[in-house]
Amino acid sequence: MKVFITGITGFAGSHLAEYILAHKPGVKVSGLVRWRSRMDNIRGIQDRVELHEGDIKDYVSLKKCLKDARPDTIFHLAAQSFVPTSWRLPAETLSINTVGQVNLFEAVLDLGLTPRIQVAGSSEEYGQVNPDEIPMKETNPLRPLSPYAVSKVGQDLLGYQYFRSYGLHIVRTRGFNHTGPRRGEVFVTSNFAKQIADIEKKKRPAVIYVGNLEAKRDFTDVRDMVRAYWLSLEKGQAGEVYNIGTGRAYAMKDVLDMLLALSKVKVKVEVDPARLRPSDVPILMPDVSKFMNLTGWKPEIPFAQTLADLLDYWRERA
Repeated sequence: MKVFITGITGFAGSHLAEYILAHKPGVKVSGLVRWRSRMDNIRGIQDRVELHEGDIKDYVSLKKCLKDARPDTIFHLAAQSFVPTSWRLPAETLSINTVGQVNLFEAVLDLGLTPRIQVAGSSEEYGQVNPDEIPMKETNPLRPLSPYAVSKVGQDLLGYQYFRSYGLHIVRTRGFNHTGPRRGEVFVTSNFAKQIADIEKKKRPAVIYVGNLEAKRDFTDVRDMVRAYWLSLEKGQAGEVYNIGTGRAYAMKDVLDMLLALSKVKVKVEVDPARLRPSDVPILMPDVSKFMNLTGWKPEIPFAQTLADLLDYWRERA
């Protein structure tokens, strides 16, 4: 089997590549990289994967990469994935996420490839959720509240459309928040952990800057999430969509308190207006029974362990 991962140098992509290499013997792993991609996340496995230089926004280069790799399986993880950036760069976010996915599908069709394709969606697609809709099922209305969320709805629906129109074997996943080692420092759990690690090393004053601490999110360890991604193509049905998460939501304040409990520093917490969004989703908590019943998947790594590993990751880099 030949697997192709878009976004292989990213957070989830690098963990997925590691998971496949460790647990799926005989599977050849390749991935898409840009000339300016940071290679830090795959440094330990770089000699065991095949890298193809191209860009999801550049159809010609992407088609050449797929022609050379000729994958049986594609995990489409490449994205502009930071919600606040989508407010500043809405057109770029839509170009990378939505148009980039059209390029991927069209290249697959033009080359006559027949891979299984996972489209990595997001819980942000649900957006404004009414109290009586929690936990959210896959059938819940999508009311996106950011350009990023709109781009992910576009990816989701394009996945369904190309399945129906062209028979592509596409499975859509709506992954809820996932975190762990290598999470980019702009994302909330990682940002809290990095601030704490820097304070411990006396590299910054003992002040933690935060955004909306009332927002509630479901957090899965990235190492459990990529295992679910694999199962989505191994056991998932083409054309279907699946929520992936733990089924439990934590307020951001509780997450911060859990991280601070792992440290001995005493800090002051201050709200940074720049970290507040024009519109925010109060709670994202999924009904994950559809995916769990189909695949038998369930998260194995406790959230407390995930946060401890994340904090240690930033301590090593502080």
